[in-house]
Amino acid sequence: MYYGYRISDYTADLARRAETDCKEIFAKIEENALICSAKVLSAFQECKVSTADFIEVTGYGFADSGRDKLEEIYASVFGAEDALVRPQLMSGTHALAVTLGGLCKPNDTLLYITGTPYDTLQTVIGTAGESRNSLMAYGVKYEEIDLKDGDFDIEAIKARLSESYVKVAAIQRSRGYAQRKSLTIAQIERAVKAIKEVSPDTIIMVDNCYGEFTEDKEPTDVGADVFVGSMMKNLGAGFAVSGAYCVGTKTVIEDIAERLTAPCIGKDLGANFNQLASFYKGFFMAPACVASTLKSMVFAARMLELAGFEEVDPRYDEKRTDIVQTVNLHSADKLIKFCKGIQMGSPVEAYCIPEPGDMPGYPHPEIMAAGTFITGATNELSCDGPIVEPYTAYMQGGLTYEYGKLGIMKAIDTMLDLG
Repeated sequence: MYYGYRISDYTADLARRAETDCKEIFAKIEENALICSAKVLSAFQECKVSTADFIEVTGYGFADSGRDKLEEIYASVFGAEDALVRPQLMSGTHALAVTLGGLCKPNDTLLYITGTPYDTLQTVIGTAGESRNSLMAYGVKYEEIDLKDGDFDIEAIKARLSESYVKVAAIQRSRGYAQRKSLTIAQIERAVKAIKEVSPDTIIMVDNCYGEFTEDKEPTDVGADVFVGSMMKNLGAGFAVSGAYCVGTKTVIEDIAERLTAPCIGKDLGANFNQLASFYKGFFMAPACVASTLKSMVFAARMLELAGFEEVDPRYDEKRTDIVQTVNLHSADKLIKFCKGIQMGSPVEAYCIPEPGDMPGYPHPEIMAAGTFITGATNELSCDGPIVEPYTAYMQGGLTYEYGKLGIMKAIDTMLDLG
């Protein structure tokens, strides 16, 4: 019993052993958090943030200096020319759809060099679903090149780019629901260099969801033209209640902004619905929140290993480049029980029991456990997965390490108790 929070002696002992094993890894995570925090704090100071920047601007949002300064901070931290940080971007998928729609015109070619993208991106592109408004429905050509042994197939990429012009080469950094490892910044840097050698005008876009601040560099630091993510993941830190962002070159951000608003208006339009203070605070707290999440997932991996669940990825002592932890459970029943345990370890609606169901944009029934303050926020402890072999649980989040640890202990305790 942790002061009224009931955990079995067996699970508590596993937790003590796991935490001892993770100490050196935790120290490295904290060191990276300090580096990323220094970048953020420097940008806040250099951009001269003031309380006036948190004031709500209504209506069209013209001359919103607080909004413009926030975007300047994002660009500064990530070594980019410009940024678009808006509540009107409703999710990572929406930001990616707006980005690809702004960059790809009819007859342009979009090439994914990380294989088939995440489920909801397939419907955006048009390779799945029956939308009349997908990229392919508007005449965008689509191709993909699979990864080779978990890394970019550089020779295949260079060969394809040598054949004819590709407008956008897209990279999905995180694994999505694929059985592969997420990609490191070093791997992305090699791919960017190879692409620019063969086709310097090709725009390189990185889906950076789940990856921000997990390393001391980001895709734009190594030559990517733009990267995209959600503020309900790493960069919102539990403060941003909605929103997403795009960071990149000025020309690319202009095209994306005009797709979001209207031609010749772009970034000049868009009130922030009194969200500026939470956006600033979320970004300020993001390095610490990401560190807590990474520590929670390292702890989870070691706990699962000690409890006998061998198919965890990454292993607790492997390098991490995003906040996602997976475990293959090989049974729908086990996956459902694990998600029930995560829900029971949550601060919100812990009394609810998640069940599989249909979700828009997903081809299989999904189970999602997320007792979160922000609905669906995956920087808070949560777990989800498709009800399909190998019945993988995709876990992420933890606003603080302490809450993440307690939630994971409850999840494992519950799953073991349920058999």
